[in-house]
Amino acid sequence: MKKILMVLTNSSEIDKEHETGLWLGEFAEPYNEFVNSGFQVRAASPKGGRIPIDPNSVEGTPPDEWDDAIAMLQNTEVLSALNPQDFNGIFLPGGHGTMFDLPEDPALQKALAYFAENNKVIGAVCHGPAGFVGTKLSNGKWLVDGVSLTGFTNEEEQQTGLDSLMPFLLESKLREQGAQFEGAAAYSDHVVADTRFVTGQNPQSSKSAAIAFVKAINS
Repeated sequence: MKKILMVLTNSSEIDKEHETGLWLGEFAEPYNEFVNSGFQVRAASPKGGRIPIDPNSVEGTPPDEWDDAIAMLQNTEVLSALNPQDFNGIFLPGGHGTMFDLPEDPALQKALAYFAENNKVIGAVCHGPAGFVGTKLSNGKWLVDGVSLTGFTNEEEQQTGLDSLMPFLLESKLREQGAQFEGAAAYSDHVVADTRFVTGQNPQSSKSAAIAFVKAINS
């Protein structure tokens, strides 16, 4: 059975006035796609434990088919305690929380470099690519240098009204580190697959990104 490592944020606030965390659908939809494809999924985070959910990502009662995914969020594993060699792919869901802790996590940087250098699949959606920021390969190059990818665009961030509160703009930072960033119309379903990198632009792209990720794992 192929194993997928999903890495989540532990950050619960942007500032005292703005709660944040994981964007729930960006975990639940890919999680279901991976499980339904016969993969084993492990969920981890920098600190482990319960994952905060962005309240804006929950409208009413989540669908029943998300129950198993939500249960996974109650007690995630500590990322640094896991061995990247045990997994076939790594996937980073988004939510504004990722902008604050994932770029600072050395265990994630180590894992991402391992996956890239061993031709294993790396996936992310929306703000998930924030986890790529700051990661270098053993040759000193940025992880994303020359990679075609997408993520939450500057335009989309400005439309949230939270752009001034972010530590950086995701699109701009990925471009600075050499990524060939490919954005589409705001909040459209958009996925970019470049060899072993699979990325989705926004929440609307969660399922499509997961489907493309499964295809890359199985190829």
